[in-house]
Amino acid sequence: MIRRHFGTLAIALALPLAFTAPAQAQSYPAKPIRMVVPFPPGGGTDILARLVAQKLTEANHWTVVPDNRGGAGGTIGIAEAARAAPTGYDIVMGQKDNMVVAPWLYKNLSYNPVKDLTAVAHVAYTPVVIVTQANSKFKTLDDVVKAARAAPDTVTYGSPGNGTTIHLAGEIFNSAAQIKMRHVPYKGSNAAMMDVLAGNVDLMVSSVPSALAQIKAGKLRPLAVTSAKRSTSLPETPTVAELGYKGFDVSTWYGLFVPAKTPKDVIATLNTEVNKLLATPEMKAAIIAQGAEPQSMTPEQFQSLLKTDYEKWKGIVQASGATIE
Repeated sequence: MIRRHFGTLAIALALPLAFTAPAQAQSYPAKPIRMVVPFPPGGGTDILARLVAQKLTEANHWTVVPDNRGGAGGTIGIAEAARAAPTGYDIVMGQKDNMVVAPWLYKNLSYNPVKDLTAVAHVAYTPVVIVTQANSKFKTLDDVVKAARAAPDTVTYGSPGNGTTIHLAGEIFNSAAQIKMRHVPYKGSNAAMMDVLAGNVDLMVSSVPSALAQIKAGKLRPLAVTSAKRSTSLPETPTVAELGYKGFDVSTWYGLFVPAKTPKDVIATLNTEVNKLLATPEMKAAIIAQGAEPQSMTPEQFQSLLKTDYEKWKGIVQASGATIE
């Protein structure tokens, strides 16, 4: 009889525990979510991050708050996200720059992207575009190459910072064209944009989202995109490969990450809601309007992309000889 009572009591105690985890999962998020944006306001990463935050808030009545933590090619913001508690209330809009390029450039990064962060949802990818001021003497990419060969280290190009995919795109083009342009790093795309518009630097290597508004306004002239195929947003702009540099292909991706050990049910919830947004015509149009290409993935697919690119860019960075103290 005593055993029977104890057995009944054990079942009674176990039942609430069995239903606690799903109830907690359904309550997420129970408070505002901070979305770390590892670049200053105005650049491509900031634009996409704020778009996702706004749409998640509107669609689900969540509160998603962008928090710009720029500097050091995006690595400061990524490091802060990696240190956060793995609760799902700190997420970060990472990109190829700071997730798979920077670890091979910087000698003393405080995070390992593969070990310290977990992929949640891929949002978009974009080619890189080489632009110059509308009144610049450079009318074509060939003009740039000729000038750089005639006077090495005098043609300047700005980027959002050392260690970004965009910075490396310029260095890879230097190698492909056998020229020497001088890199001028900035703390984000907006600062670089102001200087190329003012004519203080000859060129800017930029994500398409960062440069698109100024291109459409006629203030910047796009010379080439660095992806394997032309950008949907800039269909008249040739690829670097089309201009004689076969096999040239540099693009970047954007997506959400959380600290490692964040509960899988939280990751699944975030992934589901982001992918729902990416499937809507409104969100697709909004991302394309910014110069990017929307693309959804499962967490597993995105984590696999992270690992593959992490190893791939090790070789690219080492071959370029670029390092950052």
